[in-house]
Amino acid sequence: MKKIFLILFLFFGSISILNAEGNRIIAGNKDAKITIIAYESLTCSHCADFHKNVYPQLKKDYIDTGLIKIEFRHFPLDVAAFNASKISQCKSNESLKILNSLYSNQQAWVKGKNVEEINDNLKTFIKNQGFDLDFEKCINDKKIEDYVLNDRIEGTKKFKVNATPTIIINNKKFEKPLNYKNLKKSLEKLI
Repeated sequence: MKKIFLILFLFFGSISILNAEGNRIIAGNKDAKITIIAYESLTCSHCADFHKNVYPQLKKDYIDTGLIKIEFRHFPLDVAAFNASKISQCKSNESLKILNSLYSNQQAWVKGKNVEEINDNLKTFIKNQGFDLDFEKCINDKKIEDYVLNDRIEGTKKFKVNATPTIIINNKKFEKPLNYKNLKKSLEKLI
């Protein structure tokens, strides 16, 4: 599965970076003084941990108060994450809700012996969660595919992202262990 993703990545690696700010999955005040960019892979357990144990407190203390905004960017590490990224990006008015649901319930859909089984689990999960989208159309949408791959390419080129989650605060890579305490210390210095 990783080999297939690498081939796809290399094939699409020549695609130019698209300016798709309107399609970003963002939480918070778009004019906030501090911008966090989170490069994540939807099959990454550490990313799911971030969404369960760090993001809620970050949201309460900084996002909901208008001090920061967070942009979730795609950095799929395998084909299953690539497909889930396309699903999360497919319905812009529900993208953040879909993204949070996929991370909160990662174990419900990230299972199977191959990508087809994982896709079937993902499709069933999305339907059971009540998200109204055309799964096959979303998975096969070339614009969304390019958008997701370009997020990954940009992360690699601009920020030297090589693992997930990678946090960027005001265009600087966050280098400390990712927990709320360390993140809060860094954010307080910028406020």
